[in-house]
Amino acid sequence: MSTERVKCLIIGSGPAGYTAAIYTGRANINPVLYEGIQPGGQLTITTEVENFPGYPEGISGTQLMDDLRAQAERFGVEIRTGIITKVDFSERPYKLTIDDEKEIEAETVIISTGASAKYLGLDDEKKYAGMGVSACATCDGFFYRKKVVAVVGGGDTACEEAVYLAGLAKQVYLIVRKPYLRASQIMQERVLNHPKIQVLFEHNTVGLFGENGVEGVHLVKRKGEADESYYDLAIDGFFLAIGHNPNSEVFKPWIETDEVGYIVTEGATPRTRVPGVFAAGDVADPHYRQAITAAGSGCKAAIEAERFLSANGLL
Repeated sequence: MSTERVKCLIIGSGPAGYTAAIYTGRANINPVLYEGIQPGGQLTITTEVENFPGYPEGISGTQLMDDLRAQAERFGVEIRTGIITKVDFSERPYKLTIDDEKEIEAETVIISTGASAKYLGLDDEKKYAGMGVSACATCDGFFYRKKVVAVVGGGDTACEEAVYLAGLAKQVYLIVRKPYLRASQIMQERVLNHPKIQVLFEHNTVGLFGENGVEGVHLVKRKGEADESYYDLAIDGFFLAIGHNPNSEVFKPWIETDEVGYIVTEGATPRTRVPGVFAAGDVADPHYRQAITAAGSGCKAAIEAERFLSANGLL
């Protein structure tokens, strides 16, 4: 297995990874970036991005990521395809294996592997991706002003998304599998007392339908019970709020994560408990999960990496 040595290895190619690449590239660190499982990150599966500063007319997620990539390449960043399959953070330089065949030794590592939204596993979710199916109300809610939407989930995130969407949409249905909400008491009260939100307890989504996008949802009420019933509900948008899976599995033997798998960092910094290893973007952010906050944390990780290299006489 061939081994290569770099000063800074960036893992992931969403807004956090590319921003870290721009900053480390401009600092003359000659970073290497591996794109990971989803080149361009989650933004490549959204349609229009209207809330990233600097684009008054909005921009497609794919175009925004292409722009960030080109900006990183302008500063000499080497961008490669590949997935990190094994890491050894026991001593510096840290050893990382790509696609089980190539080893890289890195003085600093920026982990920006993101978090993938959990889906129900229905074929229709893929069929209507970007055409009425979304996993981010803050990102896409604006497109459903005065329309009818459904949110799937029963926890705090689902309730927050439902309340947020109720400020925009004409009607919000909250589809809850169980006969109760798992959310905190205050969120439950907000949802249950909201005039625009109707909670559908003991409901499961069977599928979606529509000609040129989502026009409705197939539901089953009290599945498996004697009074089980199927019916269709007309909606314009279908929002998933059943959680995210941070892409942190390969790092867990070395890096501290919370119970869900989000990487734990020191306070408001991107520093992990391993010196010289930093985490940026959604993999370390269970709260905001926005492109702009991910980009900001990528900048912080790059500055930390540069300072670490400088302090250790590696620049």
